[in-house]
Amino acid sequence: MQQIINFILRNKTTLLYLLLLSLGMAMSIQSHSFHRSKFLNSANWLSGSIYNTQTDITSYFNLREENQQLVEENTRLKKMLYNADFAPATETVIDSFPYGVIPARIIKNSYALRNNYITLDKGAAQGVEQDMGVITSMGVLGIVEYTTDNFSAVQSLLNTKSNINAKIKNTNNFGSLKWNTLRFDVVQLEDIPRIVPLNIGDTIVTGAMSSIFPENIPIGTIQKIDLQTSESFYKIDVALFNDMTNLQNVYIITNRDKEEIQLLEEKINDDQ
Repeated sequence: MQQIINFILRNKTTLLYLLLLSLGMAMSIQSHSFHRSKFLNSANWLSGSIYNTQTDITSYFNLREENQQLVEENTRLKKMLYNADFAPATETVIDSFPYGVIPARIIKNSYALRNNYITLDKGAAQGVEQDMGVITSMGVLGIVEYTTDNFSAVQSLLNTKSNINAKIKNTNNFGSLKWNTLRFDVVQLEDIPRIVPLNIGDTIVTGAMSSIFPENIPIGTIQKIDLQTSESFYKIDVALFNDMTNLQNVYIITNRDKEEIQLLEEKINDDQ
């Protein structure tokens, strides 16, 4: 208590000035409508700024939760989309369809090597297996090559061993998607015959000749077409839809029928 009294005595002049100033301002605001409107506007601006800042802070801390909700919603929609050819993709029957989707996050990504890999935070314990396709909301990313209990390594499109069945959208002209290591935003589509009509800007999507990816998942657009007169196939550069340097959320594609299809293909190969 004594310290409070000492403080008041030491600063009595300043405190008296502030008191008189406050009383003067209050009287001026009460007696003049112009001053009163200016004060109310300033108070509204100040309170509005405080509430806006509070909202921004709250929204920032809620971003992770909202992002997770979006991932879950995208997962549900992708399941319905990839199984749309089998039957109406309603919630009651979708679990019986062949294709499933496992959401995951990237924890490591390389794109400057000859053989690039992407590490995900989902593994065998979450149902991830070798040779499962991996995509983003923009398009194809790669194929699972190795798994542990809780992590998996994806062979990126930017890998010299990558070989994915792809086609020109809205056609049945198939080829093999590979990478020549020259650019991290461009891959190559091979084995497209010269009789096929092509245009710069045509969309390239996954083909139906694989049990890894559903058909028609986007990959990129044709950026360059090269055809020598002595050659039978085009050399095609495909600009990827994915920004391979900036990736976060991905979806792992499961195919319930894959093992059965592979067993059938092995029997066919054994007979040849």
